[in-house]
Amino acid sequence: MVRSLKYEGMSEKMESFVLQLFLYFPEDKSEYIPAAITCFIFLIGALITMRWIINVSKKEALKAKKLEEALLKKNDKN
Repeated sequence: MVRSLKYEGMSEKMESFVLQLFLYFPEDKSEYIPAAITCFIFLIGALITMRWIINVSKKEALKAKKLEEALLKKNDKN
């Protein structure tokens, strides 16, 4: 029973230490500006990439439809 309490206290310390590694709230809020700019740049890049993939997909679907129609016409003639 004593050991489990000792380990529970240890895990709380470890948990708070791990959280402190990833959570950082600066006093000077101007430190958020570079992070916001970087986030915005990656957001714009992701949106551009998504739109590009959608356009390529539409072109591929159109090519597939034309090929399908050509094959159906060829089969109808035979």
